[in-house]
Amino acid sequence: MTSFPMRRSRRHAQSGFTLVEIAIVLVIIGLLLGGVLKGQELIENARVKNAVNDFNGLTAAFNGYRDRYKQIPGDDGPTVGALQARGGSWATVTTAGNRDGYTLVDSANWASGGQDTTNFWQQLRAAGLITGNPADAGLAALPRNPWGGNTNVAFNVQGINGLSICMGNVPGKAAVSIDNQFDDGSNATGSVRAILSPANNTAPGAAAPTAAVYNEGVNYTLCRQM
Repeated sequence: MTSFPMRRSRRHAQSGFTLVEIAIVLVIIGLLLGGVLKGQELIENARVKNAVNDFNGLTAAFNGYRDRYKQIPGDDGPTVGALQARGGSWATVTTAGNRDGYTLVDSANWASGGQDTTNFWQQLRAAGLITGNPADAGLAALPRNPWGGNTNVAFNVQGINGLSICMGNVPGKAAVSIDNQFDDGSNATGSVRAILSPANNTAPGAAAPTAAVYNEGVNYTLCRQM
């Protein structure tokens, strides 16, 4: 009896994805992108909050120093020896103010750490009102803000009379948010003012800014009156 080989049916494997599988992948990608964007927004909001806290904290430290020592931080002195005699962290300070009634850091010295920059930061740190090493001097004494720019005190800048705290390298979206929390939302008026910062840590100008609307696509040097 002749036998014939049995024919086996072969199921051809499907190639590619089904519509359902593609839909699931797209949903997952959408969720991932949404999570990333939301995460970036949360990070930026946290930086704005930290900057606002820094502005408030430095203002509180400035006023606390005046209440304790009856002197303006950065102007206290009149000699290094007189400050070091206070003991503790004061023993490490390297400069002193001349007690002329104000702390001077103008536009030309804001980014270079000149004039009373070292005095200001050393005295606040030696008093324990802010963190950091009281022995740091010049540029090394400057705190970094949440965007990696410098933070420094400035006198008579941006059209603001007296002392201001200025932060460099602040993105436009963050700058307008900070301004709205403290002031009128205009970079040319009020107690918060800003100039364009095409380079990191552009020094604040002496004159008031002329533009009134923040450009969210650029960075600013942002100053708030003490």
